Amino acid sequence: MLCALTLSCSAFAQEAWSLQKCISHAKQNNLSLRQSQIAVSQAELTEKGSRMARMPSLNASTNLGFQYGRNIDPTTNDFVNTRIGFNNWRVNADAPIYNGGAIKNTIKQSEFDLEAAKEDANTQFQNIALQMASAYLSILLAKEQVTIAQRAISQTQEQLSTIDKRINAGTVPKADRLDILAQIARNEQTLIQAENSVAINYLTLKNILELEPEYDLEIIIPNELMQIQENVNVTDLPTVFNQAMNTQASIKASEARMKSAELSVPIAKADLLPSVSAFAGLDTRFSNASLFQSDPYFDQLDNNFGQNLGIQVNIPIYNKHRASINIERARLDIINAEVQNKQAKQQLKADVQTAIANARAAKLELAASERSLEAANAAFDNAQKRYDLGAINTLELTTAKTNLDTAALNVARAKYDYIFRLKIIDFYMGKDLNLN
Repeated sequence: MLCALTLSCSAFAQEAWSLQKCISHAKQNNLSLRQSQIAVSQAELTEKGSRMARMPSLNASTNLGFQYGRNIDPTTNDFVNTRIGFNNWRVNADAPIYNGGAIKNTIKQSEFDLEAAKEDANTQFQNIALQMASAYLSILLAKEQVTIAQRAISQTQEQLSTIDKRINAGTVPKADRLDILAQIARNEQTLIQAENSVAINYLTLKNILELEPEYDLEIIIPNELMQIQENVNVTDLPTVFNQAMNTQASIKASEARMKSAELSVPIAKADLLPSVSAFAGLDTRFSNASLFQSDPYFDQLDNNFGQNLGIQVNIPIYNKHRASINIERARLDIINAEVQNKQAKQQLKADVQTAIANARAAKLELAASERSLEAANAAFDNAQKRYDLGAINTLELTTAKTNLDTAALNVARAKYDYIFRLKIIDFYMGKDLNLN
């Protein structure tokens, strides 16, 4: 009773997972997605650091030490030949005024780099979602194959029961029973293969979800999966490609990187221009040599207190061609970013073409497999009638049944393949991946 209660509570607590829930869970827990989010956080810190470069800096320092031998007393500037203890205090501030636009352009560049990092994370998420849809549909296919195999076994066992009655009646030879048993064995083998496929595809899905292999996962089986996909016309290439250009995160990331690279040139050119900054400071000092003159510590700090304020101009003259080399490197980065952007667009176009071609082929394959199933079903009904009349033997009947079972499995396989191909089209058009 305790075991039954435990199993009952466990079954009650189990929650079926929809495709949307799987995608949402993966977004929060998939390690690859978490890595991409870390990259986004790093880009955010870089962007924040670029903005903070505009702010003034303020620093304080102090030192405490001893001088030995012939030294200059820091408070009297007299030469003395003794050990002198000293203590200095300083506060310095500086603020950039002009640096050739380097800070402004670096901020813009970091914003584009942040945008690219976010789109990379979106690209990773889109790829994970597509993998999720593939694994989810593979489980649905395998489950339907299990149902088909179970139904085939049940039907063949009914045939075996009928054969046994006829054998007992003496209307058919005992050897006919062997053909039915062989058919049952083939159906059982198909069932085992389908059940293994369910288990393997569940493991694939759990791996994407970052769940333990022993986690009791059960997915939701849509009731009207095929009705939703009926009469769907595969869109033409220009429509899908233009939509993909506006929705695919990989293209957005490539565009952002190209804009980032374009800012590298003015940033590098800033090293050729003068820079202007403001500075200010406070300082004071103490020396124990003055203690002999009854000059206490705090009196010395007060008497030696000084301030400074000014403008500093740095004019580059010769820096080993560092600026010109950086400018040429930045120009090469622009060319490289443009090439990568063109490659990304070309790859997207090729992927969209392939997706459309696969969807069209899958639609034709589904239609052909459905016609084949209708023909196999008609052939089996005819074979069953002829067998009942004694016009064919058991082997011919089981052959017709095998063809019918194979046709049913082919329809299931073609159906889910077509649905997945349509989901890929939805993916390129920026639609949410769902099955209901």
